Amino acid sequence: MVFQESETVELKSIVVEEVKKEIIAFANCEGGKLYIGVQDDGTVIGVDDPDGTALQISNMVRDAIKPDLTMFLHYQTLNEDGKQIVAIDIQQGTERPYYIAKKGLRPEGVFVRQGYSSVPATNTAIRRMIKETDGDHFEEMRSLEQDLTFEAAQKEFSERNILFGESQMKTLGIMTHDGVYTNLGLLLSDQCVHTIKVVAFEGTTQQVFKDRKEFSGSLFRQMDEVYDYIDFRNQTHSTFQKLRRIDQRDYPETAVREALLNLLVHREYSFRASTFISIYEDRIEFTSIGGLVSGVTLKDIMMGISVCRNVKLANVFYRLELIEAYGTGMLKIQEAYAGTGKTPKIETSDNAFKIILPNLNVQMEQEGIAADKPAGNMQEDSVIDLAKKKGSFTRKDLESTLGISQTTCGRLLKRMIAGGQIVKEGKGRSTHYRLSE
Repeated sequence: MVFQESETVELKSIVVEEVKKEIIAFANCEGGKLYIGVQDDGTVIGVDDPDGTALQISNMVRDAIKPDLTMFLHYQTLNEDGKQIVAIDIQQGTERPYYIAKKGLRPEGVFVRQGYSSVPATNTAIRRMIKETDGDHFEEMRSLEQDLTFEAAQKEFSERNILFGESQMKTLGIMTHDGVYTNLGLLLSDQCVHTIKVVAFEGTTQQVFKDRKEFSGSLFRQMDEVYDYIDFRNQTHSTFQKLRRIDQRDYPETAVREALLNLLVHREYSFRASTFISIYEDRIEFTSIGGLVSGVTLKDIMMGISVCRNVKLANVFYRLELIEAYGTGMLKIQEAYAGTGKTPKIETSDNAFKIILPNLNVQMEQEGIAADKPAGNMQEDSVIDLAKKKGSFTRKDLESTLGISQTTCGRLLKRMIAGGQIVKEGKGRSTHYRLSE
C-alpha cells in the first residue's frame, strides 16, 4: 500500500499533540484517514504497541475535544511490510464545529482541512458550521464565547429560592448536554454583548439631550438597572378633588415594567444593534430590534395572541415569575391606562417594534395652566415679581418659588418669552431669564 498525504489523508510517525487538530479538521470537513507509524514521505516505520497507541488517541479525543467525537472514529491495525500501523478513520461529525476544549469555539481551537494541512477556522466558518448544525434558532445555537460567568443570574435565581447549577442550566437550555454554553447562556451571562441605550430629551423632540446612558451585562442586570433609571425619572404629581389629594405618577409602573420585559424577551438577538428607550416630556418610547414574528399581525398582538421569538428565554423569565404567561404583556399595558383618557400605542416595521407610553400628567398640567390664565395670570405675575426682585433668575429658581414641576415651568417660560414679557440668556447650565427692556 502506498501512503501519501492529501486533503483526506494525514501521516504521523508517532502520536503527538498535533494529532488532535488533524482529527478535528477531518471531523469538521469531509472526514479523512489518519495513519500512525508512517512518516511524512510515506515510509512505514510502524508502532510497537498498536493497541496502546489506539487507546492513547481514544483518551485524547475523549478528554480534549468537544463535542464528543468518539463515535465518529474507527480504529484498525494494519500490517505493512511486517510492521504494524494504526489507521484511524474519521467521519464528518454531526455536531460541528468540533474544537479543542481548552481553546473554545475560537479560531485557535477550531480547525478545518485546507489542502494537505489543518488550519485554524475563521470566525465566519465557525458561525456557518454552528448555524448548519444548530439551525436558525439563535438562543439554541452554541455561543462563540465560552468563558462566561453568571453572578447576576445566580442572584436572580437565589432571590426566588430556585437552584441554578449545571443540571438546571442544561434543562433551561443555557448549556448543551455536553456542557457547552448556548447563546441563551451568553444573554444571561455577565458577558452579554447586547446592550440597551436610554436617552432623555428636553421637550417632545430629539433636538436637545438631557441625559444618555448605555446599559450592559446580563439581561437580568440590564432589566434592574434600566427600570431603576426610568423609575427615578417617573415623577409623581398631585391634584385635588375638593379636599381629597390624588397622587399620580407620569407612567403606570405596570406599563413600564411590561414594556421593558417585552423589550428584553422578544427582541431579535441575532442582530448586534442596541435596543433603544427614548424618554420625552410627554411619552416614553421602547424600540426593540426585530419586527413581528412571521404570520403574526399587530391586531393579533393587541388581542393577546403571542408567538414567542425566544421561547427558551421567555421560559427562563416565566420560571422566575418575571412574566406570567405569553401574550399578557400588551393587555396589562392597556389595562394600566384604562380610565385615564390616554392610550398606549404600538408601531411596527419589518425590523423594529415600538411601544409608546403617554405621560399621564402632561394634559393635567396643560389644563392647570390654562385655568390660571383667566384668573389674572397669577403665575405670570409671580414670574415678573421674581425677576424684579432678583434681576435675573433660573428655571430652578422659578420651580422652587411657584412649587411647580419642570414640565409646567418650561411651558410657562416659553409662553412668556413668546409674549415678549421675558428674555432668555445663556446656554445649558448658565441659562437664565430676565424681564424684557
